[in-house]
Amino acid sequence: MKLSIGISLLAVTVLLLAPPFPEAPAGFDNKTNGMVDDATHAADQAKFDETEALDDGLGPLYNTQSCRECHQNPTSGGPSQVTELRVGHAGPHGEFVNPEIPIARGTEIIKGRSLVNDRAICPNAAFPGTEIQERVPDSEKIRTFRVSLNVLGDGFVEAVPDQTFVDLAKDQCKKNHKICGQVLYVPIVEAPGQTRVGRFGWKDQQASLLSFAADAYLNEMGITSRLQPDEVTNLCNTVAEPNDKTGPDGLSDIDHFARFIRATETPARDAQTAQTPKARLGAELFDKVGCDTCHVQTLTTAPAGTNLNGGTFTVPPALGGKQFHPYGDFLLHNVGTGDGIVQSMTEHYGKKMYQITWKNLSISEFNNTANKIRTAPLWGVRMHSRLMHDGASVTLHDAILRHRGEAEHVTKKFKKLKPAEKEALLEFLRSL
Repeated sequence: MKLSIGISLLAVTVLLLAPPFPEAPAGFDNKTNGMVDDATHAADQAKFDETEALDDGLGPLYNTQSCRECHQNPTSGGPSQVTELRVGHAGPHGEFVNPEIPIARGTEIIKGRSLVNDRAICPNAAFPGTEIQERVPDSEKIRTFRVSLNVLGDGFVEAVPDQTFVDLAKDQCKKNHKICGQVLYVPIVEAPGQTRVGRFGWKDQQASLLSFAADAYLNEMGITSRLQPDEVTNLCNTVAEPNDKTGPDGLSDIDHFARFIRATETPARDAQTAQTPKARLGAELFDKVGCDTCHVQTLTTAPAGTNLNGGTFTVPPALGGKQFHPYGDFLLHNVGTGDGIVQSMTEHYGKKMYQITWKNLSISEFNNTANKIRTAPLWGVRMHSRLMHDGASVTLHDAILRHRGEAEHVTKKFKKLKPAEKEALLEFLRSL
């Protein structure tokens, strides 16, 4: 009996003394997290920063000319004030319907996407009489802007097991009743038929960084790839598909983009502010009022060697078994700011997506996301000048007060704090 007790106590002692998971590296220094060497990371960043031109396949419809244009504060991969425009309208039963945008004087209709591109490559010298600029018809009453997101540290987010998000959602729904995050299984475009828990984009529309890169390359820059080979329109199009060709290293641009993001460090905190008594008090109040229910401080990645994304990506040692601090649960919630838009299948997963049978894909679950938005991870929030999904809040205080719906009771608790306590909580946020 004494031996049994002694062994049990020893086991508990070993467990208590066991070191936590190693910390993911953090910083804004353009250094790699260790997945590749610094020279390779710099070369991938050059691809990420590169300005696309007409002979690269830019357009015909597009928003920006480089990844960096949307993701660059304070360095490549960070967020920005750049927004995209999305619209649609309500159908006869209140369901979201994608817009129909006439171009070329009404001779072609752009369908199957909620995104409206701000730029077009013609009319130009080669096509002086072709007018393809998208403009929103009055019929599209559902309208929103969405700010560009941070992608620094997203390699660690990609490496979080699906079960972590499933468990987070179950725990929220069981304990809080009011707060109940939605898990959404989305297609992995590079692994036809396979799905995974979405975590990237304001609607959790992507789970793979390679799928994410191909989506943005087509829809934001108009450049087709092996994963997204179809142009939105062929008017003014003079570059053969796919525009994104494989280079001498066997990689195409989307491969470099994905590897760059996977190898980035996580956003670093303002260590000086974080150590102040005010910020430390604010951290306690952040948890006390319930902000941490959705803005989860710490997540842990899968072990190195784990196969993800339908077997197309293996977690490397640099990403495996690490803990990081995003202050977000990456789940979908209705906090009263939902834009009413349901993500388009063909826009995000390609025009042939309905020809494929996708495991665990539920159209009804997608339709349930109309008034939900992914929890905004708060790491690096001090670098944001425009907050919430639409950028309409420009102070942290205003952003907190906009929280309704599932977060209504949390907002009420914040309002009841003393002025000094509110300021302490805001100071904590300014340290992130």
